[in-house]
Amino acid sequence: MNLSDSQTGGPVPRRVSAMEAVFGHLRGAIERGEYAVGDKLPSEAELCRTLEVSRPVLREALRALQAMGLTVSKTGKGTFVLASTVEDPTFGDYAASHLLEVRRHIEIPVAGYAALRRTPEDLDHLAHLLDRMERETDTTAWVAMDSLFHLALAEAAQNPVFRRIIEEIRDALARQSAFLNELCGRREQSNCEHRAILEALVDGSEQDAMAAMSHHLQVVESTLTDIVRPRRTDSPTEGGPQT
Repeated sequence: MNLSDSQTGGPVPRRVSAMEAVFGHLRGAIERGEYAVGDKLPSEAELCRTLEVSRPVLREALRALQAMGLTVSKTGKGTFVLASTVEDPTFGDYAASHLLEVRRHIEIPVAGYAALRRTPEDLDHLAHLLDRMERETDTTAWVAMDSLFHLALAEAAQNPVFRRIIEEIRDALARQSAFLNELCGRREQSNCEHRAILEALVDGSEQDAMAAMSHHLQVVESTLTDIVRPRRTDSPTEGGPQT
């Protein structure tokens, strides 16, 4: 079985990453009961051999399964099935639902205050970050700058309490961002959403900044929802060139 390069079903096939294909395969096996709650998954070596993927690709997929709450990794023992269905993904110390709820109440007003209080230095810093993000092709580097962008917005709001809150959830934001990028390729769309926020700050428009941030968070939430409760399509087509 070769999952190194697959396509999704539907009227317009979409090429998916090897990690996404492996994640979907293992998730499907768990949800169908091929691996029951409490079962240990095959070893990494066995899975790599069976699925014909590299160990880094497999480990990314296993991390995604754990973030979804489907598995748990026990050092020296392996990976075990924790649940057969997804309830609420966890990123670091926080559940996705809790993270999104807090972000709506914090980051939307933060964007508004930032539009009113930003300094020329704040705008330069945000523009520089976004320019780098739009050129970046490495997901890990992009994710790091993504969390810095949100932290810089909090700094532009000129309220240290906002900044402290974003610092507290920064690791969870980065984990969530990496998760969405690995499974949905969110980077380009997210850059556009960030650009709209920055443009509102440049214009000094409180309402536009809040609306742009609200839209950004709504898309994040809907993307997560699509992952947790995906629309059923045909199974991925196996085969294709090794990457």
